[in-house]
Amino acid sequence: MKVLVIHGPNLNMLGKREPEIYGTFSLDDVNKKLTALAAELGMKLSIMQSNSEAEMIDAIQKKDYDALIINPAAYTHTSIAIRDAISAVGKPAVEVHISNIHKREEFRRKSYIAEVATGQISGFGGDSYLLALRAVKTILSN
Repeated sequence: MKVLVIHGPNLNMLGKREPEIYGTFSLDDVNKKLTALAAELGMKLSIMQSNSEAEMIDAIQKKDYDALIINPAAYTHTSIAIRDAISAVGKPAVEVHISNIHKREEFRRKSYIAEVATGQISGFGGDSYLLALRAVKTILSN
C-alpha cells in the first residue's frame, strides 16, 4: 500500500506560524510520526510539501499511489483545480486539517476538496494526519 501525502501552502512554516492555531510542532515532526506509523502499518509513504498549486496537481495526477492524504491548506477554499485533479484520478483521498476549519472564519468553512474526498479529518492537530493514515489503511484493506 503506497500513500501520497501532500502538505499544502505555508505548512512548511509549522511551529513558527500562528502557534496558537497550528501548534508548536514542525512539519518534520509530523512527517516523522507519519513515517513511523506507516512502517508499523506496513505502508509506504511518499511525502511532499508545496506552496504551488500546479506542483500539487502534478503530484496528484501521477497516480503512482494507492491513496492520497492531502492538507490543501488555503487551497481548500479556493482550488477547483485541485478538486478536479482528485476527482479525475479516482483514488481514495482523505482531506486533513490541523485546526477545525468549521470553527474558524466563515471563508474557511467551505471545502471544495470535501466534495470529492472519501473523508475529512480536522481539528486534531498533527494527529489529524495519523488518523488519516489509519483511515486509509482501513479503506485500502476493505
